Amino acid sequence: MPPAKAVACRRVRPEADADIALPQYMTPHSSGMDICAAVAEPVIIAPGDIALIPTGFAIALPPGYEAQIRPRSGLAVKYGIGIINSPGTIDADYRGEVQIALINLGKADFTVNRGDRIAQMVIQQVCQVRLNLVDDLSTSSRNDGGFGHTGV
Repeated sequence: MPPAKAVACRRVRPEADADIALPQYMTPHSSGMDICAAVAEPVIIAPGDIALIPTGFAIALPPGYEAQIRPRSGLAVKYGIGIINSPGTIDADYRGEVQIALINLGKADFTVNRGDRIAQMVIQQVCQVRLNLVDDLSTSSRNDGGFGHTGV
């Protein structure tokens, strides 16, 4: 495995959130780093509600990279907790606190406690493109076949 790329990370509220773990890989082959909640008090998310949860950290990604914020599968399957704009994108020029927009798609209230692992962050390389306006596109075997065009 190639050496890890360094990404600058800072605590937004160092005195208040020193007890909150910074994002970290939980196993040697994890793609995503778990992100913890830096809530001062428990936050109850009722079914159908959305809550913006602070994490207490900010990052400075190198140009050409993004951070994708994704749900944790265990929270999704067990409690119906997801991320409303999944995956969320942290751009390379954003320097503010990473916050997680959780949605409760479950049937019961869900409580987010201080330090809970609520999401995961995957760092990806990206490329920007230049759109070239044309009158026609090349054909493919799919062409404009949309949702479900290959069957179930």
